[in-house]
Amino acid sequence: MIAFILRVVINALALAAAAWVLPGITVTAAPSSDKTVGLVLAYLVVGLVFGLVNAVVRPIVSLLSLPITCLTLGLFTLVINAGMLMLTSWLTQYLPFGLHVDQFFWDAIIGALIVSIISAVMGWIAPAKR
Repeated sequence: MIAFILRVVINALALAAAAWVLPGITVTAAPSSDKTVGLVLAYLVVGLVFGLVNAVVRPIVSLLSLPITCLTLGLFTLVINAGMLMLTSWLTQYLPFGLHVDQFFWDAIIGALIVSIISAVMGWIAPAKR
């Protein structure tokens, strides 16, 4: 349970860094009396949705795209990660708060690269117990 919460927080921090660096990625704050609490809540919920998308949809897409991933020597994985970011953006548009990604080509691809790097570094610093 602690590992799951830690993974959601790491996803939220990685998405916050991508939103901070790229102007095309924004997170709308949750309705709250305090704007900071609403923004933290929004990042945590978006991190949870992003984690669920990566846990459920990404393995299926990765398996189906295995030939093109091998053909591009793994570079297509970045496109898959960008697609998961866009899917998270689409899923959270139905909430009163959430993630918004403007363009697939620059915003989602570079955002996926940022999220992947930060998630890898944070996962390396704070490994989950297995």
